[in-house]
Amino acid sequence: MPVVVVTDSTAYLPETAAAGGITVVPLHVVMGGASGREGVEIGPAAVAEALSAHRGRVSTSQPTPGEFAAVYRSLLGSGASAIVSVHLSGALSGTSGSAETAAGDVDGEIIVVDSRSTGMGLGFAVLAAAAEAARGGTATEVAAAAEAAIAKTSTFFYVDTLEHLRRGGRITAVSALLGTALAVKPLLAVVDGQIALRDKVRTAGRALDRLVALAFEAAGDSRVDLAVHHLAAPARAEALTAALRDKLGDRIRNLYTSEVGAVVAAHAGPGLAGVVVHRLD
Repeated sequence: MPVVVVTDSTAYLPETAAAGGITVVPLHVVMGGASGREGVEIGPAAVAEALSAHRGRVSTSQPTPGEFAAVYRSLLGSGASAIVSVHLSGALSGTSGSAETAAGDVDGEIIVVDSRSTGMGLGFAVLAAAAEAARGGTATEVAAAAEAAIAKTSTFFYVDTLEHLRRGGRITAVSALLGTALAVKPLLAVVDGQIALRDKVRTAGRALDRLVALAFEAAGDSRVDLAVHHLAAPARAEALTAALRDKLGDRIRNLYTSEVGAVVAAHAGPGLAGVVVHRLD
């Protein structure tokens, strides 16, 4: 059996990833006093509705080391030669830390990779790792493929308000003030694993235009894989997808469109629109 790739539920992988033998460990979402696993008991629609209706705080938590250890032992017991476990940014979540702790408690070769991103910023690294594993690569080679993808991936997104990110501790109160004091619309980027204010515009329409411009800039002269994410904003996702196709044309190899899951939903809030650029050369 080849090296097995493990990730977490914030990768928001395309459906075809299931055929690649990728194992997904879900994060937890706490809403209305009850905890559920992302993508299993709780989905993005429930979170978006709760946030829109102001029905209390929605919070998230990483899988426990015990949950990771159980998955690792099961895979190794089923014949996996080694495991490469690729996860969302350690600056945003303790998920990779839980994975590291579990790896130290389980007998077998396990390499944990911090993607320094989330969504398909994580997902493209996972897909690269899975492709290398399918070619028969060693655990070291599979982890290196993930790291190479991370270095070639840029993530940008727009939110209607920075308040949800501020409440969740993902940005500072000062950054939140910058996004609201003059009624500007914030454009954000994931930089070195953390969320940074990238730009400010006056309207949601201009924000989408700016996302396209940032994606074009990030692509450089490369062919690219792209991912468009949204939360309760399918029209924005459709407009963004069409604009990206128009701007980048046949330089796009794959373009995935998906709604984010419950964890990112809890921190970004309804109206999120984002684009992830993975350069192929």
